[in-house]
Amino acid sequence: MTRRKADPAFVPFADDAAVRTFADLTIENGTARIALHGSVDITRDQAGLKRARELKALFEAIVSALDGESLPEAVAEEPEATTTVANPFG
Repeated sequence: MTRRKADPAFVPFADDAAVRTFADLTIENGTARIALHGSVDITRDQAGLKRARELKALFEAIVSALDGESLPEAVAEEPEATTTVANPFG
C-alpha cells in the first residue's frame, strides 16, 4: 500500500489565501481555522477508495499541523472587517 502525501501547495494554517477544491468540496485555508464547504461522495468502488485516501491525507496534514502545538481552548471569533466609504450621492 502506497501512502499519499498531502498537497504541498496546501499547507494547513499557513496562510489566509489557499483554497483547495475536492470534488464539490471546497477547503479554505486560514491561519486560525480551516473552512470546509460543499459535499463529496465516497462511493464503494476504486474511485471512492481514491477519494477517501486523498481526504485522509488532507486530514492527517491538518492533524499534524495541530498536534504538538500549545493550543488555546477555543479560537476567538473575529468580527468581519468593515470599510467606510464616501457617500456617492452626497
